[in-house]
Amino acid sequence: MPRIKVAIPDHVSFETAIPVRITDLNYGAHLGNDALLSILHEARLQLLKHFGYTELDLGGASLIMADVAIEYKGEGFYGDVLTLKLAFDDVHKYGFDITYHVLNQNGKEVARAKTGMLCFNYQERKLMALPNEVKARIETKA
Repeated sequence: MPRIKVAIPDHVSFETAIPVRITDLNYGAHLGNDALLSILHEARLQLLKHFGYTELDLGGASLIMADVAIEYKGEGFYGDVLTLKLAFDDVHKYGFDITYHVLNQNGKEVARAKTGMLCFNYQERKLMALPNEVKARIETKA
C-alpha cells in the first residue's frame, strides 16, 4: 500500500496551540498516535467554536467523522507546545474536510492530518445537506 500523503492548503482558517502532556506519551517516550488524534479533536472543537458552532450544532446540523488520515512527519515530546493550523477544504453538499498542519514550538513539522466531516441528523440517523449559511461562511475560509 502506498504511503498516505496529506496535502496542506495555502490558506489557514484557524490556528491554536496545544501543549503535549505527560499522558500523551507512549512507551517510546514520544507523542502517541492515539493522543495526536485526541489533540486533533480538541483543535477541531476550537475551530468550530471560533466560528460559533459545535459538533452537535452546526447551523442546525450535527457532524460525524467519515474518515481520518494522519501523515507523521516527526516526533512530539513532553513539554512541546504544538501549533495546529487548521483549514476548511473540499466543501461539498454534505460536508467538508478539515486539514491540520501540526508543528512544534521550533517550527518543525510533527504531522499532517485530514478529517472528512459529514453533516448528520442524529434523530433520523442519516446524512443531511450542509446548511447554506454554514457553507457560505466556511467557503470564505476555504
